[in-house]
Amino acid sequence: MSRIGKRPVAIPSGVTAKVDGQRVSVKGAKGELSFTVPEDVAVKFENGAISVDPRTETKSAQAMWGMARSIISNLVTGVTTGYERRLEITGVGYKAAVQGKNLQLSLGYSHDITFAIPAGVTITTPRPVEIAIAGIDKRQVGQVAAEIRGLRPPEPYKGKGVKYAGEFIFRKEGKKK
Repeated sequence: MSRIGKRPVAIPSGVTAKVDGQRVSVKGAKGELSFTVPEDVAVKFENGAISVDPRTETKSAQAMWGMARSIISNLVTGVTTGYERRLEITGVGYKAAVQGKNLQLSLGYSHDITFAIPAGVTITTPRPVEIAIAGIDKRQVGQVAAEIRGLRPPEPYKGKGVKYAGEFIFRKEGKKK
């Protein structure tokens, strides 16, 4: 039984939500997002909150119940405050800079990497060794951060590479002579 799914998602003032069958649309100050709820789950909008209930008692319906509630909650948070992920770059000569609609990364390869910034996401570089990714869609912000981190993941010996802010990199000891 999902404990997450039992709680209704409260809709704050300034946000409008609409449930049309299995489609949930949320509109706020930062933009508009929508989500199609799986068929195993019933969605209702009542008393200023969206409630989610499973249609059957199957294992997949129970799993979809909590997931659907979490995604709807993420939609509401996205249109009110938005999401941000920060990346840190470690390494001599490693740096990042935004140039127009592209992110230029110098990560120790023989060439610079040009990463096209997708629509719906804003990327800033407060410092050359720091990248801030912001947007209203939590999934998209996380995916862009993962793709940038994947260009040069942190290695365990010197810790060089791109890592999430606050991420702990387990360091290994090198070979002894």
